[in-house]
Amino acid sequence: MSVTSRYQQAWEGFWQEAPHEQGAVFWDAEPALTVARHLALFEPHLSDPGLPLVDLGCGNGTQTRFLADRFPRVLGADLSEAALELARAADPEGRAEYRRLDAVEKTGTQALHAELGDANVYLRGVLHQCEADDRQALADGVATVVGERGRALLVEPSEAAGALLRSIAAGPGGPPPKLAPVLRHGIAPGEVADAEVPEFLTAAGLTVLAHGTLPLTTTEYAPDGTRIELPSTWYVTGRAA
Repeated sequence: MSVTSRYQQAWEGFWQEAPHEQGAVFWDAEPALTVARHLALFEPHLSDPGLPLVDLGCGNGTQTRFLADRFPRVLGADLSEAALELARAADPEGRAEYRRLDAVEKTGTQALHAELGDANVYLRGVLHQCEADDRQALADGVATVVGERGRALLVEPSEAAGALLRSIAAGPGGPPPKLAPVLRHGIAPGEVADAEVPEFLTAAGLTVLAHGTLPLTTTEYAPDGTRIELPSTWYVTGRAA
């Protein structure tokens, strides 16, 4: 099983057209406002901070590079080769590794686990962007990479975020500049019912160890000049102790 070719092509097209500058993509906010906040929630639950960390759905690698300064081995994985090219170009020192991975494809996640062993996983806004039929397979893939000792942090826009994005896109001037390309490529706004996320994790054999809500900061601004923040829910998950 793998993601549909339409979905893969949509992401490839998006990243091929995306500007190279950090912050030019809708969700590419500064690490201090994104992954740093998430890491503060994640670290207390890590059974072994020395495990490799996989940034799953790393995109252009902005958050990956932040993580690479805080963990001994960090691998940024993404479905899009164009995204990975941007990530590598922005990381000339090779602080992190970057690799194409279809996390819905069972053999791919199994091979990654065979190489790395158990790993910690950071996953921001990926599940809701999957095709509906791929979401359980993605959760299963995360469980494979985590293994017995790893932990995963998932951050997902809540149902309320979908309504907010639709409202923004339908404004008098149409979608704002950074949201318009996302919509044009048909990859947003994806939606997952809030109650479904823990169900996917449980079905994958994982246990929710902690969860909560947190605004997900974007790089776009509302007409009144305030930064657009999407309601989101976060989950720390792993094998039951």
